[in-house]
Amino acid sequence: MKSIDGQKFAEMVQMGAHHLKQNADYVDSLNVFPVPDGDTGTNMNLSMTSGAKETEAHVSEHLGKTSQGLSKGLLMGARGNSGVILSQLFRGFGKAVEDKASLTAGEFAAALQYGVETAYKAVMKPVEGTILTVAREASDAAVKEAAVTDDLIQVMEATVGEAKASLKRTPDLLPVLKEVGVVDSGGQGLVYVYEGFLASLKGEELPERTVVQSMDELVSAEHHRNVQGFMDTADIEFGYCTEFMVRFEDEKTGNHPFDETEFRQHLSGLGDSLLVISDDEIAKVHIHTEDPGDALSYGQTFGSLINIKIENMRQQHMDIVGSPSAHKTAKEPAAKHPYAVVTVAMGEGIADLLRSLGASYVIEGGQTMNPSTEDIVKAINEVGAERVLILPNNKNIVLAAEQAAELLGIEAAVVPTKSVPEGLAAILAFNPEAGVAANAKSMAAAAAGVKTGQVTTAVRDTSIDNISIRKDDYMAIADGKITIATPSLETTMKSLIDSLVTEDDEIVTVIYGEGVSAEDAEAMSAYIEGQFENVEIELYNGKQPLYPYILSVE
Repeated sequence: MKSIDGQKFAEMVQMGAHHLKQNADYVDSLNVFPVPDGDTGTNMNLSMTSGAKETEAHVSEHLGKTSQGLSKGLLMGARGNSGVILSQLFRGFGKAVEDKASLTAGEFAAALQYGVETAYKAVMKPVEGTILTVAREASDAAVKEAAVTDDLIQVMEATVGEAKASLKRTPDLLPVLKEVGVVDSGGQGLVYVYEGFLASLKGEELPERTVVQSMDELVSAEHHRNVQGFMDTADIEFGYCTEFMVRFEDEKTGNHPFDETEFRQHLSGLGDSLLVISDDEIAKVHIHTEDPGDALSYGQTFGSLINIKIENMRQQHMDIVGSPSAHKTAKEPAAKHPYAVVTVAMGEGIADLLRSLGASYVIEGGQTMNPSTEDIVKAINEVGAERVLILPNNKNIVLAAEQAAELLGIEAAVVPTKSVPEGLAAILAFNPEAGVAANAKSMAAAAAGVKTGQVTTAVRDTSIDNISIRKDDYMAIADGKITIATPSLETTMKSLIDSLVTEDDEIVTVIYGEGVSAEDAEAMSAYIEGQFENVEIELYNGKQPLYPYILSVE
């Protein structure tokens, strides 16, 4: 096969996405730490699925145009670090081929390499032995093969072959992978995508699904909580969630050319939560408005409307909370906030605590539920602020938050908080009189001064740093490092306290979650008081799942 067009590339994307989906649970099982938030496979699957759906919506014989659909879908659907890196790989790929109707073997290999360069630039501190390494070495192999053959299938075979070989080498680059006896989970996810590409090119069936022998359900539906109760139905200013696409038509754009900035400005006067993405053929719109017809009519001045979806958010809210308040008179529209702090947290009590300290909006998410780039953008748009600071509170959400900040069109910065304690410290350092950059710097400094401890349960047997861990053991994690694992929650928590708290510390905050009684939490507080008499202790019921205790030490 000498070349591929946009239609064939779309087929490759669909098969790559399907193969990854079939093996997402196996990718999840490769996460090094045996904690319940090991969800690389889930994140990559959701990211790639979003890309595949957008590719299907934008499929064209012109390969460059088809690739833009993949790029946009991945960008908005990206979840977790591996999902964001995957999106950057194909964002660069799409940029390299945007003007090409078809791709030769050499052009395909060069586009893969440009995608790798884009992904490396997007990560502040690239780590070798990860998906980045697998992508880089696979693209190098593709370029090398393309120098001696013009057969695209042979180039893709070389890509897959080197991706697998690189994946096997990841434990040599990251000692923790070798210790646990696994390969990098993100790299494995990328291999599945590339295997799907190759199967599509060759017209073959996908490789067999990798079966996980015993994969427990890590998160039950009860953890996906209803967080709608904090607001009244009548508070919903714009009641219709409206989504549509405009397929441009020459007869309409000839005398009235489409300008994305002008288009966005016009729609912004019709509601909030506005998101507009466009290319040469299509504009995608999401808006909350009281007059969906006005938005649709304006869009129709540029072409035909497709994929229209309108939902009554007041009715949805009533259905969720059983509130009769939709019959009340809506309040006057709130003024646009000059500043907002948007953060991520899991647990009703933690969310309440963050709001009490000044958070404008708390996105439900964290362990096992990483919000996507689009989720973060929508939340910030709903706040309606002129400037925003974003606190991810989880290392696996930082990259998605950074992508969201780039898409907002307002002054925004990410404070790269990696835990709830860091987020609490950061939000206390917020100064509404200071600028975004100054706030981001001071809040990051405050977060860096906090020690974080967590207790959670192991999801499998393993051994890390000479610590033998059994499934369902309680593990103490101090600043990201597992320090002990025992069958006793009390023993594990006390060990965490002893290893993290010193006589020089001043404040210890204990946040207890599901499965821990108030009496047990108070007993733990008393233990700290007995060991460190000069330390001030604060106790909160965070109601968080998966982590019985979260400890903040300052």
